[in-house]
Amino acid sequence: MKYIETQPMPSLGHAEVRIVAHTPEAARAVAQALRCRFDAAEQRSYPGLDGDTRLHLTVDTATPARPARSWLDAGRTPTGLGAHSDEI
Repeated sequence: MKYIETQPMPSLGHAEVRIVAHTPEAARAVAQALRCRFDAAEQRSYPGLDGDTRLHLTVDTATPARPARSWLDAGRTPTGLGAHSDEI
């Protein structure tokens, strides 16, 4: 891949990641692995010239990702947000 100097550099504490894979699923799996370690902006996906998938992602290298939550924890209502004892 050739670097194009006309592209602006990412801001301090951020990195631009380019993923090239044969399938969209493989590109998304790599992006998800990066999100487990870094906060990241929404990914941008493009079709490649040879039928491959190109995915661009901006990651925040200065801020660690939030701790992962299990599917069980994600489905629970946070404490204190439900109805009060005098509400029905």
